[in-house]
Amino acid sequence: MTAGELKAFLEELKNEQGFSLAGWSPLEKPLSLDLYRQWLAENRHGEMKYLEEHLPVKENPQSRFPFARSALVFAVPYRPHPEPREWSRSPLRIASYAHGADYHFWFRDRLRALIPRLKEKFPEAEFEAHTDSSPLLERDLAVRAGLGWVGKNTCVIHPKAGSFFLLGEILTSLEFGDEAAPLLDFCGTCTRCLDVCPTQALVEPRKLDARRCLSYLSIESRQLPPEELRDKWGDWFFGCDLCQSVCPWNQKPFRPSARDQQILANIEWDEEVLLLEELRRILTSSGKGLERLFQGSPLLRAGPFGLKRNALMVAAHRGLDVLRPEIEALQDHERLGELARWALNKLGAAEATPPH
Repeated sequence: MTAGELKAFLEELKNEQGFSLAGWSPLEKPLSLDLYRQWLAENRHGEMKYLEEHLPVKENPQSRFPFARSALVFAVPYRPHPEPREWSRSPLRIASYAHGADYHFWFRDRLRALIPRLKEKFPEAEFEAHTDSSPLLERDLAVRAGLGWVGKNTCVIHPKAGSFFLLGEILTSLEFGDEAAPLLDFCGTCTRCLDVCPTQALVEPRKLDARRCLSYLSIESRQLPPEELRDKWGDWFFGCDLCQSVCPWNQKPFRPSARDQQILANIEWDEEVLLLEELRRILTSSGKGLERLFQGSPLLRAGPFGLKRNALMVAAHRGLDVLRPEIEALQDHERLGELARWALNKLGAAEATPPH
């Protein structure tokens, strides 16, 4: 199969599953491995120790996937979300990818659905679907597959598709001769993503200190946020989209249409009331209750502790004094007590501040 034929076949496959981009890359030592190793050595991954444990496999993928020689790389957009659920209209401020079902499941299922088609074309080859929970340097594969460049916000950016997409791979025993031509880096002199980050987590272009990132602090971390970053948290409940939202390459593909804007203008609902109800339910529910509430949602990644922690942060930053009884009830909580007292102090300070 020629490179042109393979490209046409992948185009056909991606359209079948609603993917936006597709390409292929050799599966070998990543080009960005030394940068990744340095990032780990600087401890910028925080509590995510599994990233250290994955290093040998990322360096030599065949140590885990001995059959694999190449990766078919696919991207699926999540604005609008392809698998919306009832919490999609939640008044909580959450990252765009979380406005629907957990992609670790539906995205992998969509990738697996392509394997029978690939087996028809290549009956002797092996194929295996993976999402970002596998020990692969996905961004490296995506860049080598021609799906974009790594922007200053550390996301893969495509000039037509922006960066609001998820990456997934089908590893295969096939070897493809021609590698895709890399896309040029079009970030230029722009620093909007670095400038907008409230915690200065982007310590320099293309280098993220996860320990300062709101996405890490509200999802991956199992600790209370550092005191010096709490006032910078804002009202994000789960994740953060700021460094992508300001990117010029996301302005055109994700600008709401006139029809969408009209629909949004006609929606009548009291967001503040819904927000209070949602936060109250999170602050008062048991761990099992929260697991039932968010079953199938990416929000469960934070765990019951993380969800309550995040709810306290949102209540404090939104000045929701009406939730004071629910917050007071957590003052003696073994892990959340200190943050509950901080939130009460912040609410008290907000109450005492005269209006401007």
